[in-house]
Amino acid sequence: MTTTREPAEPGALAEPVERVGRGWTSALSLANGAIWVGWYGPLQILLASQAKDFAPGSGMSKETMLAWVTGVGAVVSLAANPVFGALSDRTTSRWGRRTPWIVAGTAGGALSLLVLAGAGGMWTMMLGWCLVQLTLNAAFAAVTAAVPDRVPRLQRGSVGGWLGAAQILGVVGGTGLATAAGGVGAGYVACAVFTALGVLPYVLRHPDLRLAPEDRPPWSWRAFLTGFWLSPRRYPDLGWAWLTRFLINLSNSLVLLYLLYYLRDRLHYSDPDQGVLILTAVNGLTLMATVVVGGVWSDRAGRRKPFVIWSGMLMAVATALLSVWQTWPGALVASAVLGIGFGVFTSVDFALMTDVLPKAVDRGKDLGVINVANALPQVAAPALAAPIVTYLGGYRVLYLAAAVIGLAGAWLVRRIRGVD
Repeated sequence: MTTTREPAEPGALAEPVERVGRGWTSALSLANGAIWVGWYGPLQILLASQAKDFAPGSGMSKETMLAWVTGVGAVVSLAANPVFGALSDRTTSRWGRRTPWIVAGTAGGALSLLVLAGAGGMWTMMLGWCLVQLTLNAAFAAVTAAVPDRVPRLQRGSVGGWLGAAQILGVVGGTGLATAAGGVGAGYVACAVFTALGVLPYVLRHPDLRLAPEDRPPWSWRAFLTGFWLSPRRYPDLGWAWLTRFLINLSNSLVLLYLLYYLRDRLHYSDPDQGVLILTAVNGLTLMATVVVGGVWSDRAGRRKPFVIWSGMLMAVATALLSVWQTWPGALVASAVLGIGFGVFTSVDFALMTDVLPKAVDRGKDLGVINVANALPQVAAPALAAPIVTYLGGYRVLYLAAAVIGLAGAWLVRRIRGVD
């Protein structure tokens, strides 16, 4: 087994050639999973429960309140991820350029979850969720950028697979903590503690690569701000890769946003909170069965596009099942099939994204711009879902629209030319 490379100067900008070891991959994956616990405990259970409690007397429905809170939080996420990625690119601290942001971001995220635990109404709930998005995106941007910093190209599929496995375990773990903690406030506390502790093995045991001062880009506000625009004309592969990720994530966000309400109001499931946990667990099991295998297979084949195309198409089929087979067994089957497709997509699409990055010096910023394709659907999904569910045909039309959007995303992967 190979060992993790020690920090080097000025090697932070060099294309990595030495394979990373299992210890490094495991620790980074745990840190990634901890961040997703902080996000998805609230998103799957806690925010929806608070919206249900706060909506009476507020003049709005629980669906509308949840849409406003998650939508505004997603706007914060849109800006936070690329900005903190760019700041980490320019960080020359003794602890490296990524580790300080991982530590600060997760600590801030844990404190922000405690703000949510004490929320007494919509406005404090919105403030707390915006703080969670701001801080955890700082950590997530740095964790993501560590991969192209340290992992050679032909290992990124497998490393992306382990990160994807940690991501879904974070979703399941966050949902489980939120459900089992015994209340909304206790759920937030449990997620906060896990998020804070989960990053410690990585930051304590694996020193970061340091950026030599002479390699730091010259600072100017104009260059910093204009650097966030990556012209699709100049970088067409990056543009198409961004669009495919956005569409497939938008489809997935449309599925997840009202899942609790879908079980309660459309399927009339007896315990919708428990139902969400069961569906999340089924989805996680099938995802875990494919996420690492898909990444390793992609590395060995030396190809990315076919895996992304077929996994996206499979996800669209699963989403369509929620539209045409609106029963509890149908939801179980759809969750299982969606997990199979999303497992392969998660690992291979991540590797594809790192393969189309323009410059080593801007890895964190560019990945942050790419990660906007993860956050922007959280803004677009409520804007699309609320009127569809309320006025345009309900959940059947919602999930059919999500399937069409996901299918379009899978098909557009064909337009990427620089990656096989």
